[in-house]
This record gives sequence, C-alpha cells and structure tokens, in this order.
Amino acid sequence: MDPVIAGIIGTILVFLLLFLGMPIAFALMFVGFAGIAYLSSMEAALPVVARTVYGVSAYYPYTVIPLFIVMGGFAGSSGMTRELYTTFDKWLRRLPGGLSIATIGACAGFAAVSGSSVATAATMGTVALPEMKRFNYHPRLATGSIAAGGTLGFLIPPSIGFVVYGMLTEQSIGKLLIAGMIPGLILALAYIGIIIVWVKLNPSLAPASPEAVGWGEKFSSLLGVWEPLAIFFLVMGGIYLGFFTPTEAGAIGATVLFLVALIKRKLGWENLTGALKEAVRISVMVLFLVAGANVFSYFLALSTIPVKVAAWAAGLDVSPYLIHAIIVVIYLFLGCFLDAISMMVLTMPVIFPVVLALGFDPIWFGVIAVLMMEAGLITPPMGLNIYTVAGVAKDTPVETIFRGVAPFLLAIFVIVFIITLFPGIVLFLPEMMLK
Repeated sequence: MDPVIAGIIGTILVFLLLFLGMPIAFALMFVGFAGIAYLSSMEAALPVVARTVYGVSAYYPYTVIPLFIVMGGFAGSSGMTRELYTTFDKWLRRLPGGLSIATIGACAGFAAVSGSSVATAATMGTVALPEMKRFNYHPRLATGSIAAGGTLGFLIPPSIGFVVYGMLTEQSIGKLLIAGMIPGLILALAYIGIIIVWVKLNPSLAPASPEAVGWGEKFSSLLGVWEPLAIFFLVMGGIYLGFFTPTEAGAIGATVLFLVALIKRKLGWENLTGALKEAVRISVMVLFLVAGANVFSYFLALSTIPVKVAAWAAGLDVSPYLIHAIIVVIYLFLGCFLDAISMMVLTMPVIFPVVLALGFDPIWFGVIAVLMMEAGLITPPMGLNIYTVAGVAKDTPVETIFRGVAPFLLAIFVIVFIITLFPGIVLFLPEMMLK
C-alpha cells in the first residue's frame, strides 16, 4: 500500500476510535504504533513507543506543567481570587455591566498566576456569580462573562496552552509565554468592550446599578492586587530577563504562593492535597497526549503526508494568508468536537510543517493556535468552560451559557485578525528577551 494512503487510513481510524469513545492519547498511540509496524516493522515500532513514553515523562523541562497547575491551586487556596474580584468590583462596578467587567479583570489577574482555563472559570464562578445574581444580572451575561473570562487562563502566562505547543513544536516555551502577554491583555480589554456595548444596547442585562464606593475604600482595596502582580512580575520578569528558565520560574512561583497561603493560614490539608492531585491529574493527561501525538507523528512522517501537504500548500498560487484563514476555520470546526489540548496534539503534526513552509513565524502562530484553542473552550457543543460554569450555576441551562458567550467569540476572532495584520504585537517582546 502507498504510504500516503496508509497515512490517510490511519488518520480516519483515529477519528473513528475517538467517535467510539477511546481516549485520544491511546487512539493516537495505537494507530501510530500500528502504522509504524505496517510501514516499517514491528521491531521498529516497539522501541519507538517505549522511547517516546519514557522520553516525554522523563524530560525535565516538562515539569513546568505540574508547577503551573500547583501555582493556580495555591493562589485559589490563599483567597487571592476573592481579593482580586473585590478590588475590580470596587473600581469598575459603576460602569455598564460593571460586575461582569470586574469578573473579566479578576479572571485576567487570576490567569496571571494559574495555567489552567478551567480552574480560572471554576474559581471565578464561585466568587462572581452569587454577586451578579444579587444585583439581578441576566444569567446570559453573568455566566457568559465568567466562561469567556476563564479562557484568559489559556492565553495569559503562565499558560499550559503555550507549554503544550512548545512541547509539540520544539519551540522556546519562554518566548511563547512572553508572546502571550500583550495579546492576553488586548483580549481582556476586548471582552470588557463587548460587555459595555452589549449592556448599552440592552440595559436589562444588568438592571441594577450597585451602590457607589468611596475613593478611600477603592484605594484600600488595591491591597488585594499586589500579591498576584508581584508573583506575575517575578515569574514572567525572571523569564524575560533571563534570570531563570520557565521550569525554574514555575518552581519559584509555586513556592512563593505556597508561603503566601501558609502565612495567611488558608492552606489546609484538603487544599494542599487537592492542588497536588489536580497537578498530577492534568500533568499525566498532558504527557500521555504529547506521547501519543509524538508516536502518531512518527507514523505520519513515514507516510510522508506532512512533507507533501507542506509542499503542496507552499506551491499554491494563492496568498499564504488564505491558507492561514483556512487553518483558522479548521480549528473553529474542530473546537466544536474536541477539547483544546486534544485539538492541538491532533493537528500540529500536519499543520505545523505547513506553517513553516508558508514562512510564518512559529512563535506568532503559537499565539494564533492558542487563541483558537480558547475559542474551542467556549464553542458548542463541547466547550469545556461552558460545562465548568454550568456545574457552578446549577440553575442556568447550558443553552443560556452558550448564548452568553457568543459575543465573546467575536472578540477572539477580532484579535486573531489584528495580530495577523500586525504580527509585531506578538513578536516584539520575545525578540527583545535577553536569553
């Protein structure tokens, strides 16, 4: 059988196994192993699987994953989430949809010390939703802003999305994390703009105007912001200035947050074990996904599909940006059925060689990819953030939450369009890094 035909059949088989309910990591590994055995030999396939699983699990830089997850767990345990929300609430509550705007601000702040989008949505949901309900905010706006704000945890560093992209494409994780800073801030501001315009057009979404807060109370509330800001600048500033690697930055951030929670006497045994269990769970999931993707990549490399697709795309007499737009649409479609990390590990073996062949910067494309993974987190019917918020807002139908996040999806596509036109927004900070 022609290797290309074998590669196509293998890809179809992966989707069939996913449809039958097999976890994506095992589907990729099984098909990759079978494909290597068919195109080469069983003697070649067995060592590939063994070396890949061991190599991924034993690679020191990948320890950044549990460290970033633990950072988020300790930040939530220390009460940082509630303090962030209180601060933004006091400063922004008088704006149209002020409590929802405060939610976006607090999500951005929490994302700066947590690498998980789901954790951001879950923790903010428990803090912000009762307050918005108290002031009669429409469930569509209340839950939509929480689910959308949670996506910032996938873009604003420290971000698991950039770590996984760097692992799959062998790009600098430090540069990717730095590259996400400005797009993350712009996206947060775009979300805030969406809320203001939405409430202006439909004031019934946020009917109650909370009482005003005095300037003294506003300034005293800023004490709730200094901790996450200090940790963010410690972690990201250290990476940017070359003082330490992303892994070392994760260890320092986790240690500082552990000490903060300990000093505040808010780190009970349950919180500590919960944070560590979550770190282990997510790390094992991600590492198996990456191992499965690597085995499948070996199979695809033997099939020559990535090389031929890249050569075909580069030889087309069309603008590279048209191919880029098609890739964005593909990610939008896949986001309806796959979670963010699964979507990335499934597509990068084929799409990344195309991106390089078209001459796009891999760091810039990493931000585009993570933005589209963010869209997948709030795209029906599989949006993981939607179901996370639904678990908190038990009396709100999932359909209402999906309708609530629809305007925020528009903001993501606008940001993708802007950084496509002006890639310097993404690249100028990584290019200025000292290491």
